[in-house]
Amino acid sequence: MSAVHLDLDGPLAFVTLDNPGKLNAFTPDMLRQLEHHCAQIDATTGLRCVIVRAAPARAFCAGADINAWGDLAAAEFARHWVRGGHRVFDRLARLRLPTIAALDGGAFGGGLELAAACDIRVAAPNVSFALPEPKVGVVPGWSGTQRLARLLPEAVVKEMALFARPLDAARAHALGFVAEIAGDPAARAVEIAEAMLPTSPQATETVKYMLHAAVGEDRGAMIETLAGGMIAASADKAEGVAAFRAKRPPSFPEG
Repeated sequence: MSAVHLDLDGPLAFVTLDNPGKLNAFTPDMLRQLEHHCAQIDATTGLRCVIVRAAPARAFCAGADINAWGDLAAAEFARHWVRGGHRVFDRLARLRLPTIAALDGGAFGGGLELAAACDIRVAAPNVSFALPEPKVGVVPGWSGTQRLARLLPEAVVKEMALFARPLDAARAHALGFVAEIAGDPAARAVEIAEAMLPTSPQATETVKYMLHAAVGEDRGAMIETLAGGMIAASADKAEGVAAFRAKRPPSFPEG
């Protein structure tokens, strides 16, 4: 049974964590399901925005299910659990569509890293963020010391990761990590998404690539994506393809 659902409603895609018995903590199956849904979203035309939310529970996401990784050998933990989760969250972060995390309850460890992988975050007043990994003898592994350090001041990340101090919604909002605080973050996320629908889909996608290149989010791929899009619209590309198919030398127009 899937514990991560994908629902499409017109131009909006909803990714829902649904493992409330474990506070929506990630299992290996959930990571695989999230990766599959990201691929489906990227392959689906007509979508404009992705909203990441969770089934009602005491936490948006309590991180990673310790029963899924607690007994892994060191090499397996590093190669598969950490690298695999990192790959999936990177896949979410690099979706061509804007993404909104709708947060209600705690976002701890992997849950915080999931929220950080989205473009913006809307949080209920009760939301708290934490990096509790050192309490169980491990370290953040799904970008908690990398992507999160680009989104929050270094001192704040150190408070969380070194001193186990949680970050509440009000302070996260003051720091810019949370875009808005709302009583119903999922409903507010939909309103934000619907308000962007009149914008140009291609311009929005391009701006996301530009911003990611600026902050170092897969910079190499973003630069080549932007350059590839530019050259693909050129007369040179059209002539090069036509010449290849006709088995003749190309005659490129003068620049």
